[in-house]
Amino acid sequence: MVTRFHSKEELLNSFAGQSGSWRHCLYFLFNSRNEYVMMYSLTVFENLVNKMWVGVASEDKAELRSCLPKLLLSQHALLPFFIRNKLCKVIVDIGRQDWPMFYHDFFSNTLQLVRSPSLAPLGLVLLKMTSEESVCPREDLSVARKEELKKLLLEQIPTTVWDKHSVTVTTPPPSPNSRESGVLAGDSSPMILDGESGSLCLLALECLAQLFSWIPLSSSITPSLLASIFHFARFGCQQPIKTKPLPTLNGDSSPGRHPANGDGGLCRTGQMDRARLGVMAMNCINELMCKNCVPVDFEEFLLRMFQQTFYLLQRLTNTHSQSNTHTIRNRLQELDESYVEKFTDFLRLFVSVHLRRIESNAQFPLVEFLSLLFKYTFNQPSREGYLACLDIWSIFLDFLTTKIRSRLADRDSVMNRYKDALVLLLREVLNRIQFRINQSELEELDDETLDDDQQTEWQRYLRQSLEVVAKVMELLPSQTFSVLFPVLRENLDIYLGLQQFIVTSGTSRRLNITAEADCRRLHCALRDLSSLLQAVGRLAEFFTGDGFTGRFNDALTIVQRLVEVSCYGSQISLFDVEMAVPSVLKPDLIDVHAQSLAALQAYSHWLAQFCSEAQRQQHQTQFVDLITSSMAATTPLINAKVPEKLLLSACHLLVSMATTVRPVFLMSLRAVQNIFNMITENHNHRLPQEAHVLVCRALSNVLLLPWPSLPEAEQQWPSRSANHARLINSLTQQYRLLPRPPDHHPTSKAVIQQTVCVLKDLVDSISGEATKSRQICYHSLQESVQVTLALFPPFIQQPDVTDEMLSFFLVLFQALRVQMGVAFTEQIIQTFLNMFTREQLAVSILQEGSSGSNVVQKFLKILQSFKPLLPSILSLCLDQVYPIVSERSCPDVKAEMFELLFQILHHNWRFFFKTSVLSSVQRSGAEEVMENQAQFTAAMQAFGQSFLQPDIHIFKQNLSYLEILNSKHKLYHRKLFRNAMLFHFLNVLLHKSHDLLQDDITLALYNMAAVDFPAFYSSFLPEFLNGCQGLDPHQRTTLALHFTPERDLPSFSQGVYRLVNDLRFYRLCNGSLPPGTLKL
Repeated sequence: MVTRFHSKEELLNSFAGQSGSWRHCLYFLFNSRNEYVMMYSLTVFENLVNKMWVGVASEDKAELRSCLPKLLLSQHALLPFFIRNKLCKVIVDIGRQDWPMFYHDFFSNTLQLVRSPSLAPLGLVLLKMTSEESVCPREDLSVARKEELKKLLLEQIPTTVWDKHSVTVTTPPPSPNSRESGVLAGDSSPMILDGESGSLCLLALECLAQLFSWIPLSSSITPSLLASIFHFARFGCQQPIKTKPLPTLNGDSSPGRHPANGDGGLCRTGQMDRARLGVMAMNCINELMCKNCVPVDFEEFLLRMFQQTFYLLQRLTNTHSQSNTHTIRNRLQELDESYVEKFTDFLRLFVSVHLRRIESNAQFPLVEFLSLLFKYTFNQPSREGYLACLDIWSIFLDFLTTKIRSRLADRDSVMNRYKDALVLLLREVLNRIQFRINQSELEELDDETLDDDQQTEWQRYLRQSLEVVAKVMELLPSQTFSVLFPVLRENLDIYLGLQQFIVTSGTSRRLNITAEADCRRLHCALRDLSSLLQAVGRLAEFFTGDGFTGRFNDALTIVQRLVEVSCYGSQISLFDVEMAVPSVLKPDLIDVHAQSLAALQAYSHWLAQFCSEAQRQQHQTQFVDLITSSMAATTPLINAKVPEKLLLSACHLLVSMATTVRPVFLMSLRAVQNIFNMITENHNHRLPQEAHVLVCRALSNVLLLPWPSLPEAEQQWPSRSANHARLINSLTQQYRLLPRPPDHHPTSKAVIQQTVCVLKDLVDSISGEATKSRQICYHSLQESVQVTLALFPPFIQQPDVTDEMLSFFLVLFQALRVQMGVAFTEQIIQTFLNMFTREQLAVSILQEGSSGSNVVQKFLKILQSFKPLLPSILSLCLDQVYPIVSERSCPDVKAEMFELLFQILHHNWRFFFKTSVLSSVQRSGAEEVMENQAQFTAAMQAFGQSFLQPDIHIFKQNLSYLEILNSKHKLYHRKLFRNAMLFHFLNVLLHKSHDLLQDDITLALYNMAAVDFPAFYSSFLPEFLNGCQGLDPHQRTTLALHFTPERDLPSFSQGVYRLVNDLRFYRLCNGSLPPGTLKL
């Protein structure tokens, strides 16, 4: 069956390639009604026009230009729409090739169809296709022809737009001056168009949208045209005809039947058709709005457009109707969903692109616009629509913040204009995240499934809402605090009052709240408290830095309240209390406790600043009390029996106290000492791995990080160093006692992975700290590092273990390389080089996407910039790794290998080129002194070969590496590159260019050519064109002439674009010509 299918396909393709086959297809088109035959015939014509038109005789072209339009005119009403559209496409393709020289009436015929009442739909289809096919950049036309077509179309725009405008004015638009009588009084009577006129207007609007996507703003877009488009945009605002379709005069209410007269014509085409007109009109408007380049004389036009939009927004948010039963939300819910989306898109474009132009215009009522936007936002029928509107408010708030920063002198006057609106926005956003007010909607949000950003639906909703709150806080800090804190306090009081409902019976405790209504109210209060705690945490940044002193009292109140609620939660352990509906309330109580700790952690930077201020002022006691209470709330939760979410929140808070705040007395607190003793002495009650790592990091940082604002002599380094050594010895005790050689028992493997993971984290956490901290850290770790190196060879065949070990060594080299010393570093690298033989590398690399591949990636990263072992590293990279990955995808390993090559070249340039840049300039014309040429050449060839691969990420990465090497070391100026590699690189880049990277490729080509422009134009370009297959001498000459010898980047870029486009165009044409065709 498959063989028969392929043989038929080959037969049809062979027939299509025969000279004159199109004549048979023309006969089939005129005489057959089989859809498959007609579609095949049209495909033959499409191929003929787009690929073989150059070789078609002029009389045959003339015949086709005459026959196909006649066929379309005579049969368009009978043809299936997809056959008709395909036929239109072929005619438009002929026009693309021949208009106006050989097909001078192509466009005028199309416009004549548009003007004809009966053929206007066909004309509009042709017109839209002409715009689409003639303007979009494709490779089946030369650049010169593309430019000519666009210029010709632009010349026709005034006529074209006016013709489509004349089509759209089937129903005259209302006068802008008469708007209020309709909009503000309700105007609920639907605007009427019969079905045929509606379809015609829809086509006209589609055409306009396509034209607006590429034509510049100009006088062709008249106020009258704009008024017509907005008139149709109003169609989307109309409420649907209620319940069932209006009955016709014979009493039949069937939606498929036509009414007896023109009235109610949209009942015949349906509410959906009216909505489609509104959607397409908004599409036109949005195409205009997208244009950021607005001529100065066009700003009055924009104002008129925005005024029209203001009236449209009034209509959408108008609560008046004949029955007075429609709320704004119901009104929006009844409208077509696509229309509401398009209108929201328009508002986003208005605020993001054009608000700065119109904001200061006295004729535009901006505050009233914001009021309508507020109504529109908070009456959205869908959650996605609401979040899209919140994005618009975020854009507006960013605009306002930028404006105020640039006009500090009149900040108050600007803010007074918007203050009421922003406070109203703040209150409503806060209401929307509260279950007490909005439970039915919030309960629908998924809080389990993670999206691509690792957020649940609820988390995304809450995050977007809190971002708006934070932006308002930046503008109105005191007002935001006064709105937020009372709501927080109200919910805190409920939470803090739960203790009175706990009933103790023996060893068990029970929360004595059982009534369904009470449980529901408690559930809402706890969810709201969790959200508000996150809001308070999000606002922490506004109390630090320059705002610390002025907002100190507010911040102190917040932090004291957070410490209080954290202590309360830890003392009564509500997560351990029996209760009604535990599946609902227990997660709520755990989340509130965890969020109180997380919010307190968010204020760690404020506490750090308070720590510095407290030492200079009379706040020492307050600060000590805050830290002591915080630790009293935190440390009881660091227990394996505590729910994981709560445990991790406590661990993160402990890390922030140790790393960010760094109080001098932290280690002396009984609560912290208990944690230290638990970690160092009690190995039987081990925490989960993630929590264990965090606690070890906190304890290590307490001992390693310098205390702020204290001189070196008061840092107590000796005692801290001894305690750190004790900590590390305890953490690594089992690890250091593993048998040698290891027994590969699962327990031994687990000990290695867990211990190395902890050590890696400890080193990474102090990588950017002072030398003293790193010295103490390495002194404590020294024996463990030796043990790890000794264990590495026996586990080389177990990639999950070696992956962890190499991660540890990678962090060691990045953070403690100086402390390790050159000799030991070289010993480690040499051990790795000996272990990773070509066979071992091949085994690991072929496990693509697995831990084996990860091992090689980390190994290559470790090798970066070790100059003493450079020859060995280069040999491994070029002779062992590269041959394995060059012919395979291996994207991760390949990316790491090329990064290693780049780092070697970048940091060891003098390994290849001895002369400095200065001496090169002074000895102009002298021979470059080069060493290790073979390795340099091999590295460059590897880069060059990577540009032949389909992986766009490797292509982009390696192109950027070459650009950096040229910027830092003048790579493109080197004679070896110019003489042996420039031609190869340019050839590769020109022939295998990825369209997505066109700008990057062009810039690289420009920088290569800029080394010697005369040589590029006079020598390289002719040589390159002579080597291009599939071109004749005339085409090569034409390509060379069109690449004008310009030296600025924009002109050069145009030249490259023209060269690549026309080269592909010539090859496309030449490859499809019949044998023996004479090419002119």
